[in-house]
Amino acid sequence: MITAAEIGRAQAALARLREAIASVIVGQERVVEVVLWALLGRGHVLLEGVPGLGKTLLVRALARALGLSFSRIQCTPDLMPADILGTHVLSEDGFRFLPGPVFAHVVLADEVNRATPKTQSALLEAMQERQVTVGRETHPLPDPFIVLATQNPIEMEGTYPLPEAQVDRFLFKAEVDYPAEGELVEIIRRNTVGQGIVLPEPVLSREEVLLAQRAVAAFPVHEEFLAYAARLVLATHPQAGGAPEAVRKYVLYGASPRAGLALILGAKARAFLAGRFHLEVEDVQAAFRPAFVHRVILNFRAEAEGVGPWDVLREVLRTVPPP
Repeated sequence: MITAAEIGRAQAALARLREAIASVIVGQERVVEVVLWALLGRGHVLLEGVPGLGKTLLVRALARALGLSFSRIQCTPDLMPADILGTHVLSEDGFRFLPGPVFAHVVLADEVNRATPKTQSALLEAMQERQVTVGRETHPLPDPFIVLATQNPIEMEGTYPLPEAQVDRFLFKAEVDYPAEGELVEIIRRNTVGQGIVLPEPVLSREEVLLAQRAVAAFPVHEEFLAYAARLVLATHPQAGGAPEAVRKYVLYGASPRAGLALILGAKARAFLAGRFHLEVEDVQAAFRPAFVHRVILNFRAEAEGVGPWDVLREVLRTVPPP
């Protein structure tokens, strides 16, 4: 049973974490928030955006501020599963297991869509099971454990797009946009004046991260919010009776049950970061896009007419009545 004092301590720790990240990352408040939701919900994030928007810097700043171990995997077509999971090596005492870079608290999989499907599957299995099996041995991954994968949406040559079933394993998808003019000025200033960007010092401990995760897990959710999440999931299925016209017209496959899990976890984390211990409708609606946008598969008609996932999901959110 987690106490009110522990909850307050965890919320204060997360407030320090946000400030530390903001000292490095200019703008992108929405992306930072989604990453923190995933951290609190014990999930993983797919960061999508063109190069140069600070995705890698965000992950490095997060790991440094958390004071946890960090590793970066630069995905390439020749990367093999053993390169990220680890392998057995021969030593004076016989064969021993040499852990790969996935054995870290915070793992950055840079340009994940450049890795081959075999390597992608190995990484995503580790994400799902939180353990690695090499040969006959199973090795648990550290706790906490979060993978932040980046991908460039405009490059197609030399890439292997993640299959829908694997994309579904990411708790959230955060779309990284271009900065505004004022933010761009500040980015240029920070990177060209003095020593440039300086990563933050650790502001919370591993125990405080685990405490915050336990606090969010214990967060009470009223039955009406669970029903609202279920209605939103079902409304993305074209064969459902209450599906909006846009869904029946453009959706091939609707969101999986994982979308409902991500929606509630994101709403709980948002309320927790706001200093509350109760959900509001705005919490669920704010978590809707990052929880659903990568889980809806559109048909050819949508592609031909230039309709994107959010165009359809916006209609779902508008038509499904909140509690």
